[in-house]
Amino acid sequence: MRYAQIRPATFLARPNRFVARVELDGREETVHVKNTGRCRELLAPGFRVYLAAAENPARKTGYDLVAVQRGDRLINLDAQAPNKVFGEWAAGGGLPGLTLLRPETAWGESRFDFYWESAAQRGFVEVKGVTLEVDGGAYFPDAPTLRGVKHLRELAAARAQGYRAAVCFVIQMEGVDFFSPNDATHPQFGQALREAAAAGVEVWAYDCAVTPDSLTLRAPVPLRL
Repeated sequence: MRYAQIRPATFLARPNRFVARVELDGREETVHVKNTGRCRELLAPGFRVYLAAAENPARKTGYDLVAVQRGDRLINLDAQAPNKVFGEWAAGGGLPGLTLLRPETAWGESRFDFYWESAAQRGFVEVKGVTLEVDGGAYFPDAPTLRGVKHLRELAAARAQGYRAAVCFVIQMEGVDFFSPNDATHPQFGQALREAAAAGVEVWAYDCAVTPDSLTLRAPVPLRL
């Protein structure tokens, strides 16, 4: 996926989870943050960030904060991007023999990110964006997510009824050493992920090639469950 009209800026502060103050072309600007997660290790004063022009010119904030430079690593922060890049990857051959790919499909008590069919199989995929990196490892979640636990249990239920079921962790950066559930932050999610994997739910983790104006699913990352 690609963004239009990317502008570099310097992060100043985050008054709340929806907006940030940045320095753009020598002036202070309020921008929308496309990620309501904590991102405390990423959004620090002085960090270089990248802004995408808002698609709606009537909106109060003219830019979306979509990426941040942390040391030598560029990290995409757009919470809507993982579903887009997964959809591009799946339609481009990531799911072989694909005949149908439908986003936002209800099943049971959940709404999964994707339902797909091929000539021989059908299944569900739930996509999770990952922006937390610590000492070379990528971790999810960065805050407790009861909704995430519910999705894993529903995926296991779908698998028990004959569907293929997978959770795909889209790591919004390149070059991490492994992916692991963040048991320190939400042990229930880690336990639910291990139980889902034992029940036949596939666990995928891919890093991404990241530039200021693009994000592309790149390569599988080793799992440490």
